[in-house]
Amino acid sequence: MNLKIQNNCIGIDWNQVTQIIASVGMSNCEPEIHKQAFENSYTVVFVFDHDTLIGFGRAISDGIRNAAIYDVAVLPEYQGNKIGKMIIETILQSTPNCNFLLFASPGKESFYEKFNFSKLKTGMALFTDAENKRNRGIIY
Repeated sequence: MNLKIQNNCIGIDWNQVTQIIASVGMSNCEPEIHKQAFENSYTVVFVFDHDTLIGFGRAISDGIRNAAIYDVAVLPEYQGNKIGKMIIETILQSTPNCNFLLFASPGKESFYEKFNFSKLKTGMALFTDAENKRNRGIIY
């Protein structure tokens, strides 16, 4: 593998982003929605193997105290190669003094626990598609 990290949205194929998100069973939106979400984020991380987009993630933040990590995804055939770790570490380093929140896909919690993330006792969410999130096991 010849890995390259990109920390901006220049030249990103948003159709590929949509395909990768779908391949890992995450929330799927139109490419333009993903583009807007990433462009409006505090930090973005895209990982390429040569010229092939293989993973990404993003964070929204005030840059001082709080941040939230979203859309961390790695192509299934690249999982297990520490690509996700590289994405999370890059995001965490971008705002070193922040408290971080994130949504983990059901079954992926142990991955984030390796970075000392803990489950919340008082975390709550308001989703526009709550029934879908309930069916996917994300909320009670």
